[in-house]
Amino acid sequence: MVLRRVRCGGEQTVTRAGGRKSVFGKICTCGATWVARKPIRVIVSPDSNYNYSQMQMTPQQTLDTWRAQTPGCHERVHLNNAGAALPPASVVDTMTAHLSREARIGGYEAEAEAKSGIDDCYTRLGSLVGASARNVAIVENATVALAQALSSFDFAPGDRIVTTRLDYPSNQLMYLSLARRCGVEIVRAEDLPEGGVDPASVAHLADHPRCRLVALTWVPTNCGTVQDAHGVGAVCESAGVPYVVDACQVVGQLPVDVEALRCDFLAATGRKFLRGPRGIGFLYVSDRALQRGAYPLYVDMRGAKWIASSDFQLADNARRFENWEFAYALVLGLGEAARHALEAGTAAMHRTQKLARALRERLATVKNLELMDRGAKTSAIVTVATGRDSSALVKQLRALGVNTSASCREDGVIDMDEKHQASILRLSPHYYNTEAELDVAVAALADLLKG
Repeated sequence: MVLRRVRCGGEQTVTRAGGRKSVFGKICTCGATWVARKPIRVIVSPDSNYNYSQMQMTPQQTLDTWRAQTPGCHERVHLNNAGAALPPASVVDTMTAHLSREARIGGYEAEAEAKSGIDDCYTRLGSLVGASARNVAIVENATVALAQALSSFDFAPGDRIVTTRLDYPSNQLMYLSLARRCGVEIVRAEDLPEGGVDPASVAHLADHPRCRLVALTWVPTNCGTVQDAHGVGAVCESAGVPYVVDACQVVGQLPVDVEALRCDFLAATGRKFLRGPRGIGFLYVSDRALQRGAYPLYVDMRGAKWIASSDFQLADNARRFENWEFAYALVLGLGEAARHALEAGTAAMHRTQKLARALRERLATVKNLELMDRGAKTSAIVTVATGRDSSALVKQLRALGVNTSASCREDGVIDMDEKHQASILRLSPHYYNTEAELDVAVAALADLLKG
């Protein structure tokens, strides 16, 4: 079944193949509709040659522009932005253009040719988090970024790491590995009654002579809680304890200011709400950390110079945390995604949160479904329990043209056990989604839960 849209003023009339009008009549421009539990294909031809920057755009025109820049959103309802967002066309074009240059003139030569674009990537990433380019290291992903940060500490038996009950599973595994290998004590702060870490509990646990580090995942992967990263940062500054923040699900979704966070390290990725490519991320390293001589355990020749047979000299900036080899097509794609995010600005972030609230309101009306997100503040990660196998639901929804994802117990053992859930369904809108698409997704899910 194919849906065709006919422009009609500020709306579009939706017709089925053959010209018969849908029962849903008119919907918003660049929206979508649900017809008879069949996969959806939306046919829209936005004017990509129009110069939108020459006019003051209305919110609808801004949305149309974002969607025109995102070819993937015209084929599916993509509510898996916490997994991997749809990239702007310019990100894909930037990467493919560089790969083409590598094929035509050589990899090293294409890198040299692209130097200004590579430099711009560091500047743009710094701007996204309120830092300078010298404080940014590009790495493979947020987990590698956090591992590089952790490896800069010389842990000894009896040292303490304070973390949270909602930290990302890969991070929790790294903490437990340090406990097993090095005898480090891992302690988790208590949650507030409403959900999310209690900064007062962090303060109590960090007030310990062997506390070496506080580590926090700002927005967890398996629920929509936004933890009080700023409150914990204030605690760490007062206690004089280094602070590491995992902002993997934050950059591109919520504003980030590393100075306000008071963090020593901040890890992030490209593929999620930043809308960049997979396989690339970055690490912010504060001047404070650089000045105290922090560097990764396995420093690479990118991060240091071998100056004598038994001596090396560290890079004077965050690049001491990098490795020499890069997929520069990904670096350039990440830089273009950062440029796009900076251009979209806080208006895009506000829209993302508005859509998440609207999605929760719609889901609250669905039978056989329970919203699972807690906390004084919630993110654009919306999780629900259905009593069904969430992985199976993901496949069923995907077959209907709706992208979602599932989180299982291993993605958040403590939180999932407290909620008595083996798996949950995760939906994560972004600013290029529409409320009509939310209606599509909720109707599809409600229909599946009836069966």
